[in-house]
Amino acid sequence: RWWWGAHVEGPFLPRRRAGVPDPRWVLAPDLALLRRLLDAAPVSQVTLAPELPGAFELVDELVARGVTVSAGHTDATAAEAHLAFDRGVRTVTHLFNAMRHSTARDPSIAMSALARPDVIVQVIVDLHHVAPDTVKMAFRAAAGRFALVTDAAPAAGMGDGEFVLGGRRIAAEDGIVRGPEGQLAGSALTMIEAVRNLHGLGVR
Repeated sequence: RWWWGAHVEGPFLPRRRAGVPDPRWVLAPDLALLRRLLDAAPVSQVTLAPELPGAFELVDELVARGVTVSAGHTDATAAEAHLAFDRGVRTVTHLFNAMRHSTARDPSIAMSALARPDVIVQVIVDLHHVAPDTVKMAFRAAAGRFALVTDAAPAAGMGDGEFVLGGRRIAAEDGIVRGPEGQLAGSALTMIEAVRNLHGLGVR
């Protein structure tokens, strides 16, 4: 089942890391709601913030149903990240983006994911979301578990202009998509462009 179905990115996220979605649809972990979402249509992956109270109950439900659990839009510390990975979270949604910042003494979930051989890291290689040197570092740390993702917004492949994402207006300019408050709002990236960008960084 892992290869088909929707990727449900949210709504169980902290508001400060949620990004562009309407704040009304950013919710605390709710097992009954999760079950309704899973029963509504095929779901292959769910992104949630594992540090939220009640999140592990959702992780257990998803693992039991064979749905891939991804940590993303998260303020998780390294310790919280390792607890989540041990519980069954197997990937992270767009590494470094919408995550707690990493420092030498607070590696956070991003560095913890790179340090774990059992965690797949998803990276947006549009060279805006993650700097080239950071992309190369991540690939060298996780070459066999490095997954390209586009995080594509409606602007993907459409050029500059205004679009709507989740009921909110976003704007694309010079390949960068931003929301109403100026934050990154997905990307204009296509997968073939992501492959070309990674190849252009010397990754073979």
